[in-house]
Formats: sequence, C-alpha cells, structure tokens
Amino acid sequence: MTLLGRLVDGLICLLVRILCRIDGKQLDRIPMNGPLILVANHVNFLEAPVLHCGFRPRKVIGLAKAEAWDNPLLGWLFDQWEAIPIRRGVADIGALRRALDVLKSGGILAVAPEGTRSRHGRLQRGRSGIVTLALKSGAPLLPVVVYGGEAIGDNVRRLRRTPFHIRVGEPFSIEIGAARLTSELRQRIADEIMYRMAALLPPRYRGEYGNLDAATETYLRFGSPARSSHS
Repeated sequence: MTLLGRLVDGLICLLVRILCRIDGKQLDRIPMNGPLILVANHVNFLEAPVLHCGFRPRKVIGLAKAEAWDNPLLGWLFDQWEAIPIRRGVADIGALRRALDVLKSGGILAVAPEGTRSRHGRLQRGRSGIVTLALKSGAPLLPVVVYGGEAIGDNVRRLRRTPFHIRVGEPFSIEIGAARLTSELRQRIADEIMYRMAALLPPRYRGEYGNLDAATETYLRFGSPARSSHS
C-alpha cells in the first residue's frame, strides 16, 4: 500500500469508529494464521471497511464486482486493499485464479455468497460459486455476519452513531466424497453454508433462511484452524 493509501486507510478506519458503535467482541475468534475463506452477508457499503479495519493485523482481500472500478475513487481504494474484481454472470476464470492464489499464500479471502447487496439486511439466496472456490482451494470457511449497519443512512441524518454487530461462527470445510458435483448439489451445499450464517443472525435478519429446522450439514466438516489472540 502506498503512503497515500495508508493515510486514506487510517482516515477510513477513524471515520468508521466515529459513525459506528462496533460490537466486535467475537473478532478474537479469527485465526491469525493460515488460509481462510470468510463467508459474509452483504448489506451495504459499510461492512467492507468495518471488517477491513477490524481484522487487523490480518489483511482481508475481498472479491468485488468489476463495475466498482468504473468509479475512479472507489477503484483506487479497492486497488489499495488489493480487492479482486469479478465479472458477475460469467465464469470469471481470472478472478478465480487470483482468489486461489490468495488462499494458496495463506491469506484471508472474503466472499459474499449472496452476490449482491441486500440493503435491508435480510439474507438472500446464496449462489453456488462459493462451493467451487472452497473445493478447489481446500481452505476452511468461516461464517461472519454483520447486522445493524442497514440503519446508517437514517442515523447519520439524525446525528446518531450506528450500532454495528459482528458475529463469528465455527470454521468448517466442504467434503463431497464420491458424490457427483451437479448444479443441484452445488446449490444444496451453498444453502448449507448460508444456514450456518443464518444461525448467527437474529431471526428478523435470516430472510430466505429463516427456517433453521430445514438446515442440513451433510457436506460440512467442522474443525478449528490454529488460532492466536489479537493484540
């Protein structure tokens, strides 16, 4: 990151702390070493800087829609954060390779399985691309959800800080054994991942995954990567 990038980065983290009252007690559950696919819900613009700042000293590299680079300022910021542009609606092999390189080097890759912002905070149907990434990399997945940030617009207008909650679940990996990886199976596994996220959220935010009794864990294998406390 350039000197200017570091200065802007610091200002963004300061602004986030001013605008939000962040409940990040569970961030000490984040493994400090090893590859990790962070699967998160996507409400609005806010979770990216909150998680970027909150995960320090570890760097989080996220996938972002390629159209974001149409905005020169946003594109510059994402370049500073080493975000990976991905073209939606197509098989973006280049983005997949870069994502796998992040994991191969032991980094954290942030992925929003919903694929787009909800704005209202309720979970939308997860997309199956996360399954390909998990199986090709072999990296563990860690569900991390946020809520409360959907109210930031109203709170800013009323000069109020926004309560912003972060919840961290158990790490797991995906194993399909001898099963044939059909599109139906990909979606079933994606739904299993999304239910793990839904279980971390208050009921009103669970959206498409509101019925936790329907959750399955057939292809999920649980286990904890090495951890170390944040300083």
